[in-house]
Amino acid sequence: MTAATARGSDPLGCCPCSRSYGREMDSSIKEEVPVHEEFILCCGVETQVLKCGPWTNLFNEQRANRPKLLIFIITGNPGFCSFYVPFAKALYSLTNRRFPIWVISHAGHALAPKDKKILTTSDDSNAQEIKDIYGLQGQVEHKLAFLRTHVPKEMKLVVIGHSIGCYISLEILKLAPELPIIRSFLLFPTIERLSESPNGRIATPLLCWLRYALYVFGYLLLKPWPEKIRSLITRIGLQMMNVQYEFSVLNILEPFCLANVVYLGGQEMMKVVERDNETIRAHLSKLTFYYGTMDAWCPRKYYEDIKKDFPEGDIRLCEKKLPHAFIIHFYGEMAGMIADWLKDDLSKIEALTHGSVTDS
Repeated sequence: MTAATARGSDPLGCCPCSRSYGREMDSSIKEEVPVHEEFILCCGVETQVLKCGPWTNLFNEQRANRPKLLIFIITGNPGFCSFYVPFAKALYSLTNRRFPIWVISHAGHALAPKDKKILTTSDDSNAQEIKDIYGLQGQVEHKLAFLRTHVPKEMKLVVIGHSIGCYISLEILKLAPELPIIRSFLLFPTIERLSESPNGRIATPLLCWLRYALYVFGYLLLKPWPEKIRSLITRIGLQMMNVQYEFSVLNILEPFCLANVVYLGGQEMMKVVERDNETIRAHLSKLTFYYGTMDAWCPRKYYEDIKKDFPEGDIRLCEKKLPHAFIIHFYGEMAGMIADWLKDDLSKIEALTHGSVTDS
């Protein structure tokens, strides 16, 4: 489809060195931060999960050694979580490598390579139980099923949503109030009037009215290509755009995945209409909104409107001219801000951890 001198302001300002921050951060963590890739069956659908840190199975950890908090990233659309790895690694380093950071793909946006084992659990929900799993509400249920199956119920959560991931994050708060979510960061949030946005006006006819033509075009053009050719074209394209990636990005040119990207996008245009003020009001103390000044998916007017409706909320306007797709080149700046905003919360978690160890 970015801490603070004043609530709602960008404390980092427009430092002239900010553009180099991401590059410096990347060079310092490139070889040091472990990232584990898994393909699991979630709701009967292949799902890619990238896990930053040494923890790969939170249930296998002894309770005393288990981290007390998980930072969970819900991507935008397309839900190619490989592009979020530099952001996750930067945030992991800036939070002192104390807490796991996981990124999950959207259902239908990732297919496992032929040589990759797909992990299953006995608790996985049956795919038939989730109606229209590749649609917008299905993606919400998909994330809920993952959290309920793969994360201990007592583990505290920080949820970071990007773009349509913000809509999904709010739905999770509404549908699963029992989840111990202590903070939710909504970055460049597409949570209202999506089809009325500048980009939405262009995308709506393509994604809603011409999507079948896009399906046919994608399958006829891409399906006959050998996997090696698709891989080569993908690598060349990403190198030309100077985009970093560590894990397979073949799904960018996989017709099945692209069809689901288009389908989800069409549902976004039709269903993301009214802002869910009731859920926002109920969880306002946990929420931080971050709007861009030049975002054609959620324009500045949307920031002004929600700021007017929730003047007491933590609703910030980017002063650094970060783009909607910050994960490509500006992940370091965003990770730095989120780590700063989280400082107090993480200090409390660490204090509780040290206290429990002392008591034992």
